[in-house]
Amino acid sequence: MNQLRTRIKFCGITRAEDALAAAALGVDALGFIFVPGSPRCLTLDAAVAIRRRLPPLLSVVTLLRNPDSDEVWETIDAMQPHLLQFHGEETPDFCAGFGVPYLKAVAMRGLQRPLAEIARDYADAAALLLDGHAPGELGGQGKSFDWAAIAADAHKPLILAGGLNPHNVATAIRLAHPYAVDVSSGIESKPGIKDSGKMEAFVRHVRDADS
Repeated sequence: MNQLRTRIKFCGITRAEDALAAAALGVDALGFIFVPGSPRCLTLDAAVAIRRRLPPLLSVVTLLRNPDSDEVWETIDAMQPHLLQFHGEETPDFCAGFGVPYLKAVAMRGLQRPLAEIARDYADAAALLLDGHAPGELGGQGKSFDWAAIAADAHKPLILAGGLNPHNVATAIRLAHPYAVDVSSGIESKPGIKDSGKMEAFVRHVRDADS
């Protein structure tokens, strides 16, 4: 997919100051996690309080893992997300059943099927998000995978996640040529707490790779 620049998503936002700093850096999307067990999991009230402070033209992504329909609808009603992100074993029909564009995460560690086949199954997905965890594991573990092995025949935007940080993101972009990159732990001082210097460096290295 030809593009002028690599889009950037910062995930695991837990504080308004981090969200606003990301917006000031020109990040394209922010991810809010609603997965019990994640150190970056937010209550809806806490997430809504941050969402109300965001500037326009910044995409809000809500991340869920194997939720029931009621949980998804509750999240949509509260957060008014631009994109849903499904990080479990959700079926294509389930993901597409809410009238909101969605991202489908793919566990790349031990992947058994070609990405092109998965992309056909999730034909309605806005993009596939490729993470470094194994099937059945929680994402956001900071694990990378073989970036050069990403198939170019998925015919769908691919978002690269898992193990990215300011030191390796330019290499990942040059190897994989993704539509977007997604980072969480790689720009943190501790889980859920973003580091302003790492955030700035990550964005700078993405822009350097694009140029």
